[in-house]
Amino acid sequence: MKMTIINMDNMAGSHLDEKVIASMEPYFSFHYGNPSSSHDLGIATGKALNEAREKVAGLISADADDIIFTSSATESNNLALKGLAMAGRKKGNHIVTSATEHFSILNPLKTLQKEGFTVTILPVDNYGLIDPIALDKAINDHTILVSIQTANPEIGTIQTIDELAAIAIERGVPFHTDATAAAGWMPIDVKKTKISLLTLAGDQLNGPRGSAALYVKAGHRLQPLLEGGIQERGLRSGTENVPAIVGFGEAAHLAQQSIHERVKKMASVRDNLKESFFSEIPYLHINGHPEKRLPNNLNISVQFVEGEALLMRLNMAGIYVSSGSSCTSQALKASHVLTAIGVPPELAQGSLLFTLGVGNSLEEVPYVTAELSKAAELLRNMSPLYQQFKKGE
Repeated sequence: MKMTIINMDNMAGSHLDEKVIASMEPYFSFHYGNPSSSHDLGIATGKALNEAREKVAGLISADADDIIFTSSATESNNLALKGLAMAGRKKGNHIVTSATEHFSILNPLKTLQKEGFTVTILPVDNYGLIDPIALDKAINDHTILVSIQTANPEIGTIQTIDELAAIAIERGVPFHTDATAAAGWMPIDVKKTKISLLTLAGDQLNGPRGSAALYVKAGHRLQPLLEGGIQERGLRSGTENVPAIVGFGEAAHLAQQSIHERVKKMASVRDNLKESFFSEIPYLHINGHPEKRLPNNLNISVQFVEGEALLMRLNMAGIYVSSGSSCTSQALKASHVLTAIGVPPELAQGSLLFTLGVGNSLEEVPYVTAELSKAAELLRNMSPLYQQFKKGE
């Protein structure tokens, strides 16, 4: 008998859309030329590169010339932070960010601190939101960059990014946002918000891994991380990964076309999942903002239970979820995001992250609820803390 397979860990990596695969195939074999070459083989791939750039730009309402292709969101974030900081260090040495950023923001900033830069890490409230007044106060005459994520991939909270960007821009400070979790799941218009730099990635859009981009608004100077040729405006040297970029472009195009339909569907599945969990399983807590959150994100803490034990039980039932960001789950310690929003350690250790994709449906909710309920009951019955709690009720 075939085991039921339900993937609700799409933030860690989404499956390739069939149309994306079809768009990529010719560039593995027939159209294999170097896009920098001036002969027909290169002209064909160069044209495909430009078309993909336009499609990715369209997803965030940007100009195609402002899209720089990279290998990952991590590389894009590093290029944004280190590139702008090194290019602008004569103007100042102060950078502002938030406590719930991805490690591809926080760790490069630690490196920059060793190079003489100062960093202000803004706290967040219990929902994960940044106080705009706190941002305004944090900016000073030496501030050269503000970097705040559009939405948190772990707890789903969506920042008031328009307001935050406006504060920085009005103070004459470039504003970068890591929109990896948000692009394709909410409307983004870099021209309207006047965002200076923005990170996004293909693998969050049912596109290929190894495909990402950094939007760099014209007029902003960055020092490249990789030095060599003149590819990607000289900001990212090296022959472009044309198949992955073409797939990224197609994924961005499909996401833009279907955004309203997908958001409506995923929000419905997520809300049903949440309602089912809380009606069937006692002692649950939701992490992140209850309303201002990504439509495909549900983060809960199961009291009196270790999240890793729950993961293993669900995995045995063919249900794939995570205990947080894929970059933190291997550490087996409390998430820095949950710690930042004030979740107690005992609850943080029992967190589960459900990130939905286009393949998920309402029909999966009863099975997932039943299996989570069984796992929670089994593990709680083995927990001395739970037994002590029940005696005290």
